[in-house]
Amino acid sequence: MSDSNRLPPVVTIDGPSGSGKGTIAKLLADRLGFTLLDSGALYRAAALAALNGAVDLADEEALTQVAKTLDVHFAVNGGQLQVLLEGREVTEDIRMERVSMAASSVAAIPGVRAALLQRQRDFRMGPGLVADGRDMGTTVFPDAPVKVFLTASAEERARRREAQLREKGVSVSLRDLLEDIRARDAQDMNRKASPLAPAEDAVELDSTGVDIEEVLRRVLSLVQGHISS
Repeated sequence: MSDSNRLPPVVTIDGPSGSGKGTIAKLLADRLGFTLLDSGALYRAAALAALNGAVDLADEEALTQVAKTLDVHFAVNGGQLQVLLEGREVTEDIRMERVSMAASSVAAIPGVRAALLQRQRDFRMGPGLVADGRDMGTTVFPDAPVKVFLTASAEERARRREAQLREKGVSVSLRDLLEDIRARDAQDMNRKASPLAPAEDAVELDSTGVDIEEVLRRVLSLVQGHISS
């Protein structure tokens, strides 16, 4: 066995925003009894810290420093992930559209990614880890035995986001959401540092028109035979 086989197993769930990877990662971690890493929350927290501190999103050095000194903690309450930034709960705040767009810019900076890399790897602990993000299988956990790249059409992802926001009483434009998603996709796929792309050994799943339970079933079928729950 290689050294990587002796480490706690990791299932990586990568994909673009709105593909359903966060929901699948939570359900899978719960089903397996594994730790959950929401890597996007780290970058969103860094983006929120930068916005709160009026840091110029074009200042790579300043943003790298924000990432290096980021005071963020995670907690699970009632099965839901809570994010604390400088001691204040920001679970909902980091999901705001302006923070999402800022996070995409922040995540494109090599210094920021380097600063947060080891913090993500520290989540790897027994009995195992489900890691949700955009470069979990390519950069953070390249030795993961199970890698999934989950996607869906931009139109489907925009409709999902619209439904989420309307449930919260937020009035949004589907057209604007679609434009934001396409812009975020382009930024994520074309960044120099860990661009959004499936790992060579990842299994790609398209969740367009597929319900969550069916996607979960397909992912669990991939896990079987590789990882014991």
